[in-house]
Amino acid sequence: QVQLVESGGGLVQAGASLRLSCAASGRTFSTNAMGWFRQAPGKEREFVAAIRWSGVISTTYADSVRGRFTISREIAKNTVYLQMNSLKPEDTAVYYCATKDGGWSVRTSEYAYWGQGTQVTVSS
Repeated sequence: QVQLVESGGGLVQAGASLRLSCAASGRTFSTNAMGWFRQAPGKEREFVAAIRWSGVISTTYADSVRGRFTISREIAKNTVYLQMNSLKPEDTAVYYCATKDGGWSVRTSEYAYWGQGTQVTVSS
């Protein structure tokens, strides 16, 4: 089992920045990729960004956040970050991190472990 705990959400104005953290514990050696997803009220959970750390580190982003969000990993702390800049009201959602083995994916169904989510609210 892998446990994930997100933090860093909050209420900010448009144009501001936030950094989300996802701390992993447990059998973390069994996974090699982590993704960030978000879910706005009344909408399906959608992919935001992902990182793979086995072999060459690689990242990928949804078109809606590319150039504004950056995903990174701090090995010593078993933590993955999502730096969110130039936030927009449409970024408002509950943000979830999830982890899996076999490399990153944009599909929620392929992730084995999920955090509880952290709320991000961007006011206009």
